[in-house]
Amino acid sequence: MAYTPFHEKFLEIAEKETRMITTINDSELPRGTYSLFEFYCDEVGCDCRRVFFNVYSEVRNEIVAVIAYGWEDSRFYADWFGDDDPSIIEELKGPILNASSFQSELAPILLDVVNESVLKDKYYIERIKRHYYMFKDLIEKENRKETSIKPDKKFKTKIGRNAPCPCGSGKKYKNCCMNKTA
Repeated sequence: MAYTPFHEKFLEIAEKETRMITTINDSELPRGTYSLFEFYCDEVGCDCRRVFFNVYSEVRNEIVAVIAYGWEDSRFYADWFGDDDPSIIEELKGPILNASSFQSELAPILLDVVNESVLKDKYYIERIKRHYYMFKDLIEKENRKETSIKPDKKFKTKIGRNAPCPCGSGKKYKNCCMNKTA
């Protein structure tokens, strides 16, 4: 499963709606702004209903945490994954630090902050869902365009001189449209 940044597909919306956490006097998290860049699955036909937040520190100029989050209930992820192992379901559901990504020393603190404040905001959760469905709809549309058969404009069928004319006149091509199209 590949994940693609939301802003690659919807830059204007991402510029307006990317969530940021600003810290000033936090005892655990250094002062600064932390942007939550949303990444969504770009696999055609997948309906995982998850987001990965790449948490970017402006001060450090790097991603300091990658948090996976699924907003559906445990039953959804058990059905989607085809297994109801509680440890797997909790990882799919999250929030959890993505084990496959680099995590800085700030990652556990950011996970707590995101879980305790950002993910408690029901309006933000609705925004994530909206972004997910916008993104998935676009991925599906792009795939339909890539897989549909398109005529090759450069390819022309050679018509024999004695073949029936494609215009439908019933005459031989040489006696009808051959000289008109040449």
